Amino acid sequence: MKAILLSTLLLLSAAAPVLAQEAEAGGIISGFAAKVLAAALAFAVAVASAGFGIARAGSAGLAASAERPEIRTVAIIISAFAEALAIYGIVISFFILGAG
Repeated sequence: MKAILLSTLLLLSAAAPVLAQEAEAGGIISGFAAKVLAAALAFAVAVASAGFGIARAGSAGLAASAERPEIRTVAIIISAFAEALAIYGIVISFFILGAG
């Protein structure tokens, strides 16, 4: 999993100067397509990291609440922090799409 993520990041960082050019200047994609790609990438990374965080925190919280029921509220709060990553990702993607 880490190798796939690392290779994807390396590939995108190598293609960044090409993607930043305008279509009229001979680039591969237009400025709007670059915005959509950046917004999709920001949202995808945020959702993937939120899913990973919820999976880890949720399973650990359930295991801890089985032993000590008073920990259940803390486990739910920690899972909510992981869910906030997905919300931040969609907000950032809207900011990217709305940028001039």
